[in-house]
Amino acid sequence: MPMTALIEIPHDLLPRDGRFGSGPSKVSDAQVSALVASQPSVLGTSHRQAPVKGLVGDVRRMLAELYSLPEGYEVVLGNGGSTLFWDAAAFSLVDELAQHCTFGEFGAKFAKATDLAPHLRRSSLRTAEPGSIVLPEAEDGVDVYAWPHNETSTGAIAPVLRPAGTEGALTVVDATSAAGGTLVDLTQADVYYFAPQKSFASDGGLWFAFLSPAALARVEAIAAAKRWVPESLSLAAAIDNSRANQTLNTPAVATLVMMRAQLEWMLAGGGLPFAAGRSAESSTAIYDWAERTSWATPFVTDPVHRSPVVATIDLDASIDSAVLRTHLRGNGIVDIDPYRKLGRNQIRVGVYPAVDPDDVRALLACIDHVADRLGS
Repeated sequence: MPMTALIEIPHDLLPRDGRFGSGPSKVSDAQVSALVASQPSVLGTSHRQAPVKGLVGDVRRMLAELYSLPEGYEVVLGNGGSTLFWDAAAFSLVDELAQHCTFGEFGAKFAKATDLAPHLRRSSLRTAEPGSIVLPEAEDGVDVYAWPHNETSTGAIAPVLRPAGTEGALTVVDATSAAGGTLVDLTQADVYYFAPQKSFASDGGLWFAFLSPAALARVEAIAAAKRWVPESLSLAAAIDNSRANQTLNTPAVATLVMMRAQLEWMLAGGGLPFAAGRSAESSTAIYDWAERTSWATPFVTDPVHRSPVVATIDLDASIDSAVLRTHLRGNGIVDIDPYRKLGRNQIRVGVYPAVDPDDVRALLACIDHVADRLGS
């Protein structure tokens, strides 16, 4: 459908904030104020000194509180994001063989990291088409079972449950777009890792992980076996530094400041149930809208597997997503683009806790307004 003159949306229909990206999330005014307030006491100071170490300690403590961290688990962090953590896991968590469940772009990327590692056996892969999920199953020789809790590229969510018959193996769950926006029983995961630019509404540049006693022991055993591990990818080094409330090298301090402010807001509101409840309210509004709209359909067909934090909606050919999004962007509503590699006529809406459910309802009204004028 060719682009025409911009369709103007009435001001009273517009959301107060038009940011709906699936990563990074919108940043709140309170986080920006916290960043300003951290100048000069924290920004531009040594990460080995009390101000920054106190900041790291605050974030670790608040994450433990948010998740009611099980006994023996530790909050570990390091430089880089989830992409770096995949490589670190290939060196420091997988002993010989990993099984990966891949049902989208990001699960497949971690699988590639262990599959190509020269010191590991060829990875076992369980795959499903985008829009559905696949779960791990017990397999001889596997010592790590890995899958994404929420596949950001498709908007499909998988349960976090230890597979039956896998005693002695680790469950390693990519929670980058799930953490902070959905509930989870951490005792079902040995490693639950994420980056802070989604539900925690911060920037990238760091990874965080909740490690169980079994995971901590695995890292220690691999380090003691003298396997060569680059120091920047060593989870043993990350654990040692985290216990001292620091990172191996200078961390992304501004990212930590914004994350602490977001955690303060989450905890003040009622913790993880509060944060997850906001995302669930927003995503439910989107799925209900799609179910009653003749030219929109939830991409994930099984309601149980529809993400509460990333809602992906297929559009009928009568509504060109690119044209729709161009009109919305011209009215200040941004970043509802589909994942580029799927190549589908879709919208994908990030509804992390920072996104106001009322803004989501306003977004849907604006989509209807534009679609009506595009001749749906």
